[in-house]
Amino acid sequence: MVFGTAAVLVIAGGVCAAVVGGVTGEVLTIVLISGGLTGGLLLMFLDIGLGEEHDLAREQARRRKRELRALDLSSRRRLPRRPRRPG
Repeated sequence: MVFGTAAVLVIAGGVCAAVVGGVTGEVLTIVLISGGLTGGLLLMFLDIGLGEEHDLAREQARRRKRELRALDLSSRRRLPRRPRRPG
């Protein structure tokens, strides 16, 4: 939905270039198209960053789970064996 908003800004800038004349039209066109393209680029960077954050959190959870499992296994001690009876 947010990417759509950036696309709408670019389209609105193109419409302003065709409909509104003079300096006002040029300024609106530049502002709208620049804003839409900049917003789209920033959203792509945000999406990539959030993906990396999720990957990092998932890896930390796996590491934590592995460490807890290793700690649990090391804390379990085998019961001492009784010596065998001579036969």
